[in-house]
Amino acid sequence: LSTDKTVKVLNILEKNIQDGSKLSTLLNHNNDTEDEERLWRDLIMERVTKSADACLAAINIMTSPNMPKAVYIEDVIERVIQYTKFHLQNTLYPQYDPVYRVDPHGGGLLSSKAKRAKCSTHKQRVIVMLYNKVCDIVRSLSELLEIQLLTDTTILQVSSMGITPFFVENVSELQLCAIKLVTAVSTF
Repeated sequence: LSTDKTVKVLNILEKNIQDGSKLSTLLNHNNDTEDEERLWRDLIMERVTKSADACLAAINIMTSPNMPKAVYIEDVIERVIQYTKFHLQNTLYPQYDPVYRVDPHGGGLLSSKAKRAKCSTHKQRVIVMLYNKVCDIVRSLSELLEIQLLTDTTILQVSSMGITPFFVENVSELQLCAIKLVTAVSTF
């Protein structure tokens, strides 16, 4: 592809990333039936997964060998980071570590050990798939940092995204990817 076409593809991917970058997957409509809530959750997860695929496609294009400088579009990179941070904090951390869950009913105060003791280890297939994609995005971001210099604000966002997984339990694969990311950030 020519550089112009590659840039156009990246701009289209950015719009797809933006579509799912602020969607919360933790719905709890009190007046909805179980079927309605499941349908909403499926619809939202489909959009979130589509956005994760767009993130991966954009990062894979940027980390491909011999890419021209015009391909490293700052807005696309920032959108990928925004998507990743949002879904780490609002989707994956609450699913994998019960300490990050917010009780919608404002229940009693439980210690983090008590919350973890009550947690089930069963995860929905779509959540595991999203987790694996986010791990790939974090790993690819570390490769991108080795290729392209980013702005200071972007580096701050990436570094906070790379440090946070070390305070979350049950995300060992993400922690391994975060080690690479933090290492890449520290080489600046």
